[in-house]
Amino acid sequence: MASKKKQEPITRLRRMMLKHRAGMADSERVGALVDDDELPSLSERISKMFNIINNHRNTTNMIYFVMYDIESNKVRRAVVKYLERQGCHRIQKSIFMADTSGEVCRRIREDLAEVQALYDNHDSIMVVPVSVDYVRAMTVIGQDINLDLILHNKGTVFF
Repeated sequence: MASKKKQEPITRLRRMMLKHRAGMADSERVGALVDDDELPSLSERISKMFNIINNHRNTTNMIYFVMYDIESNKVRRAVVKYLERQGCHRIQKSIFMADTSGEVCRRIREDLAEVQALYDNHDSIMVVPVSVDYVRAMTVIGQDINLDLILHNKGTVFF
């Protein structure tokens, strides 16, 4: 007797994509603009971001930010879960950072473009490649955070 392979459950995002491909792309209902996801502290998120770029990176990888403005809570949560499964790290509520291959980045762009086309919306999603030097030159405005401590920069003393 042959054993049956256990199938993975289909995620909401995947279900939406399959319905669209089958010509059954009914519009998602747009919910409130509230996103109550808990985030680690800003210091922890920035520290994680710099750990990504300062550790031994694969030289064929690229760093990029994924930023979005999505009205529907259901769609936004599905996109968040998708990005996390793809290895992206949440920097702010609507900004993720990834250090992955160009192929993974291309697949993420294509999947997000397909999700964007699934329903009537005024949403936007941006995928922005960025160099390590630009990430290191980042400025944080609004909260008092010492980037030198996070980056482990040594102070320079002038005589």
